[in-house]
Amino acid sequence: MTQSKTSNSKIALDLETIGGLADLLNEKGLSEIEIKQDGVEIKVSRKLAAPVNTVPSSPAATAAPAPQSSSPPAGEQGSQDLANHPGVVTSPMVGTAYLAPEPGAAPFVNVGTDVREGQTLMIIEAMKTMNHIPAPRAGKVTHILVENGSPVEYGDPLVIIE
Repeated sequence: MTQSKTSNSKIALDLETIGGLADLLNEKGLSEIEIKQDGVEIKVSRKLAAPVNTVPSSPAATAAPAPQSSSPPAGEQGSQDLANHPGVVTSPMVGTAYLAPEPGAAPFVNVGTDVREGQTLMIIEAMKTMNHIPAPRAGKVTHILVENGSPVEYGDPLVIIE
């Protein structure tokens, strides 16, 4: 009987831990989290869709973004084409994308902005560290493929520079 009680309490603890990890995924915008402790390994993951924004952002939009409607299949095909575009700049990490240096500030770039190599395009917050994402080359920003405050994965397309 003691073994069964220990086993049941371990399962209850694991379910509580899994729930906490799932909450952490949502809170931090992560796609996967894994812990290993005392011979127990727990991995919680979810799939995230990359949002698409080809309209210039405005400071008002960064303060209170409007909810996005689901894209039709044709729109998904368009975003896949942009992900393979030769001028795509992809995310070097998992984190949260911010288009402006602080809430309410003007975005780093807009559609139509001419950028120089090394100019900051956006910030990706990862583990409470703000990482500036530089333009890999000079050109004109033709598409911004993420929304302010949206989660991004490694390799997700961020912007198109032509």
